[in-house]
Amino acid sequence: MRLGVIFDRDLPPERLVPVARALDALDRVDDLWVVEDLGWTGGVSSAATALAVTSRLRVGIGIAPAPLRNPMLLAMELANLARLHPGRLAAGIGHGVPAWMAQAGAAPPSPLALLEETITSVRALLRGETVTMAGRSVQLDGLSLVHPPREVPPVLAGVKGPRSLALSGRVAQGTILPEGLGTDQVRQALGQISPAGDHELAAFTYLHVGPGFPGHVAEGQAEFLGVAPEEVASAVGTAEEAAAHVRALWSAGAGTVLVRPVAADPVPHVEALLTAL
Repeated sequence: MRLGVIFDRDLPPERLVPVARALDALDRVDDLWVVEDLGWTGGVSSAATALAVTSRLRVGIGIAPAPLRNPMLLAMELANLARLHPGRLAAGIGHGVPAWMAQAGAAPPSPLALLEETITSVRALLRGETVTMAGRSVQLDGLSLVHPPREVPPVLAGVKGPRSLALSGRVAQGTILPEGLGTDQVRQALGQISPAGDHELAAFTYLHVGPGFPGHVAEGQAEFLGVAPEEVASAVGTAEEAAAHVRALWSAGAGTVLVRPVAADPVPHVEALLTAL
């Protein structure tokens, strides 16, 4: 069972370096994940920064939108990071928020086809293969990496719908579930993924120890998930209550739980959680 921390997108980018170093010093934290949401920060540059200032943590990109990332260029970036920091990278790829992709002029005709073709081609390139693909959305003609990684990083799909979850089980090495899902939803998602072989299930969840968890966060995520705000499950309340939620996600089948502290200073919330765990 892995425990990771998400560097919240609303924190100023210059806070990434001190937060990454502080988390690297907490030996019970396994991962640090950085965000790639439209208008916030770039996932590859954030991951490169976090990897450069840490020595132990696995750094994850959560989540690169397939419509904004040419698979060849994405594979080049991932391979570069994996060569420089062997065994310390994980890459999440997803559909992107449809409204944001439309705003950027990148809405694909078939999000499912684009995601499947992107993950399939990126994984093949990272394995050192020469890739030719004449897909519905991805066209590659005899491309390969000059410097493929010696230790291939896992590629996870950041998805939530039934068909996308099934796609993840077919083509990805793991699945990233969004913040707000409870244990029943995690178990249901695992059944829809139906992975063949090893498959990492990573669950994002909000973290806030003590009073003051902002209500608008749950409301916004409820709208994204299509549920009522009171149905958004999070690691909030006392440290013991937060720890109980993390343990419940592990028990439900999430091998990796990634907490997203909603606070100006995330490290004390992580430390309180670790003490309770």
